[in-house]
Amino acid sequence: MANTTLALVNIFTMITQVLIWGLVVWAISSWLVAFNVVNTYNPVVRTILSTLDRIYDPLVRPIRRVLPDLGGVDLSPLVLWLVLAGLQQLVPALVLDSGLLLQ
Repeated sequence: MANTTLALVNIFTMITQVLIWGLVVWAISSWLVAFNVVNTYNPVVRTILSTLDRIYDPLVRPIRRVLPDLGGVDLSPLVLWLVLAGLQQLVPALVLDSGLLLQ
């Protein structure tokens, strides 16, 4: 049981890490598009940006509803990053505190 629980915690940690890195790529790519550094007419670039938007836009949409309007500054990716990083630390600690790894 302990090995299975540890494996599930490790998988959860890896998934959150991938989501965090993808969030960083999504934020940087949005800046590159905003400053016309990236050509969005390229089909490969458009596909990558569309995929990232489909993954992360539903995650930040509820955060955008709660955050106040700060003009042109969007802090919702930062809040999502903090939530993901917090979950990445909290879930393994809760599993360890519950004693599931000690059985």
